[in-house]
Amino acid sequence: MDEFRQQDLNGARFDQVSLKQAVFHDVSLENALFDNVSLRGARIRGALVVDVAINGMIDNLRVNGVDVVPLIDAELNRRYPDRIKMRPADADGFREAWAILERLWGETIARAQALPPASLHERVDGEWSFVETLRHLVFATDAWVRRTVLGDPAPWHPLDLPHDEMPDIPSVPRDRAVRPALDEVLALRADRMATVRDLIGGITDERLNEQTTPVTEPGYPESRSFPVRECLSVILDEEWEHRLYAERDLAELEKTVGGVS
Repeated sequence: MDEFRQQDLNGARFDQVSLKQAVFHDVSLENALFDNVSLRGARIRGALVVDVAINGMIDNLRVNGVDVVPLIDAELNRRYPDRIKMRPADADGFREAWAILERLWGETIARAQALPPASLHERVDGEWSFVETLRHLVFATDAWVRRTVLGDPAPWHPLDLPHDEMPDIPSVPRDRAVRPALDEVLALRADRMATVRDLIGGITDERLNEQTTPVTEPGYPESRSFPVRECLSVILDEEWEHRLYAERDLAELEKTVGGVS
């Protein structure tokens, strides 16, 4: 194995690099950016963890011997009382969750429409712009509802925006350069949200527990069977989390438009 001893790697970039079972000893990671990384099973000892921000799927995280995930969940549920409803147990719960998401997204859209159109194409701290976020949610619906649950082998729209980590698939569009108007994307979003609304509106508990029929054509997700419940839960997660990201970034854009640094 390669060893790096007394090396100055300030500003280095590691892209698609495997560091499994690597050992970091007496290493400074001040102001480092970890993007789309897996720390599953990692152990950090003798650490100075100050002014650190962690966003992502966090489970079984122990800090000084304490599992902090239940504490985090409790605080997030306190801040966002509707959050707990994003884990529905039955068909009625899915209908309630979707109605909540449509209401919340309506508020977020109204907030975005108050900004100059150019602002909605701006990225905050390297994250997707507001328009890109909406395009990604169209992709998520096309992937997990129209393709996987409804069986459409070619559900894609040219404005679909897959997650950056997904390998290019010839049949799936990925135009990072296009800058569509907000109204165009909102019309597309309205169509896809109506698809989900209609599906969930008529879903039964029995249907939730059924397996989807695999779509054999190449695409995303992979060509296999999924529980319908899992597919719809993915959509709830995507809609909930990306709206929070959007709200966070809109707050920063509002400061810029308002002249607050």
